[in-house]
Amino acid sequence: MSADVFFIDGARSPFGRAGQKGIYRDTRADDLATSVLVGLLDRHPDVPLAAIDDVGIAATTQEGDQGLTLGRTVGLNAGLPSSVPGFALDRMCAGGLTTMTTLGSEIGWGQIDLAIAGGVEHMGSHPMEFPAKANPAMLEKGLLTPESLQMGFTAEILHDRLPRITKDRTDAYAAQSQRRAYEAYEAGHIQPDLVAVTTIHGVADRDEQLRPGTTLETLSTLPTPFREAGRVTAGNASPLTDGATMSLLAGTDAVTRFGLVPKMRMVSFAFAGVSPDEMGLGPIPSTEKALAKAGLSFAELGAIEINEAFAVQVLAFADHFGVDQESPLLNPWGGAIAFGHPLASSGVRLAIQLARQFELDTSIRFGITTLCVGLGQGGTIVWENPHFAA
Repeated sequence: MSADVFFIDGARSPFGRAGQKGIYRDTRADDLATSVLVGLLDRHPDVPLAAIDDVGIAATTQEGDQGLTLGRTVGLNAGLPSSVPGFALDRMCAGGLTTMTTLGSEIGWGQIDLAIAGGVEHMGSHPMEFPAKANPAMLEKGLLTPESLQMGFTAEILHDRLPRITKDRTDAYAAQSQRRAYEAYEAGHIQPDLVAVTTIHGVADRDEQLRPGTTLETLSTLPTPFREAGRVTAGNASPLTDGATMSLLAGTDAVTRFGLVPKMRMVSFAFAGVSPDEMGLGPIPSTEKALAKAGLSFAELGAIEINEAFAVQVLAFADHFGVDQESPLLNPWGGAIAFGHPLASSGVRLAIQLARQFELDTSIRFGITTLCVGLGQGGTIVWENPHFAA
């Protein structure tokens, strides 16, 4: 990049349970995204709406109320002038992360100076259903398998190939995620970046699927839906979730012109591919590539926000880089096992949490946000803390 790219701010909806018991069951996906975008813009009244150069919003299942070029339609619905363009993007779980890197690249090359990057996923209305969408020819050629199209099966495959990651370890990690998320709420770390959403079923002002009472005993009794006597359960995996996230990115000129205060600087990013059957390993090569591009070693990282699609995937990453699964370096405020994982939204949630940690701990200079991605990919962004004090 030829110019600095800054994460100015981020906001998200409380994440809701997908399905007929969830608070967003009768809320349109585009309305959910609009509520969050309005909330983010309201936090920055000194930024003229016409000064926003582009809006990118990701979704994995782009159809109906989650289709129709979300960046454009949600931007208009949120009150942006018609002069502000927008686009939609799909990289499954890394959709929101990819809107940040795409628009960050445009800022870095001086083509734009101010942008909105976000994601939305209403998994209650738009379930994944990857097997039904796959090209039969790819199955016949072995490029995809029935297992690679069911993310839970790919998690079981990781257990098979990494026997040191036992069910006891994944259950312990899941309980830790729930406990850390509860403690983060109790400390008031999560609430400042939530946008309350009014629905016909009430006001959503807190993540709906937190289970602070989770224990190893309760986790040990849960069924293993993907394989008889398997190791992946509803307790050590992220739940099906509805939610939206938005971020404001800016270049140096916009920071100066509008008096913005950056929360993070984008240092580098990378995406990588792995076998679709081993989807959860994606963050390992993407992180190695992103660190190499930044000229950094893993030991220089002071914070890691990794998406918890499945506990086994997080532990594969941790073991590879020699991080203890109880380390405060790794998801200190919990992760998707507790908060939920509305697919394309999650990359921006990771950035929101990392930015808040940077603000509170000025001893941290560098951190990453990283996710595994369906069909065998990983994505990682390296961020620098502008508040760093040696």
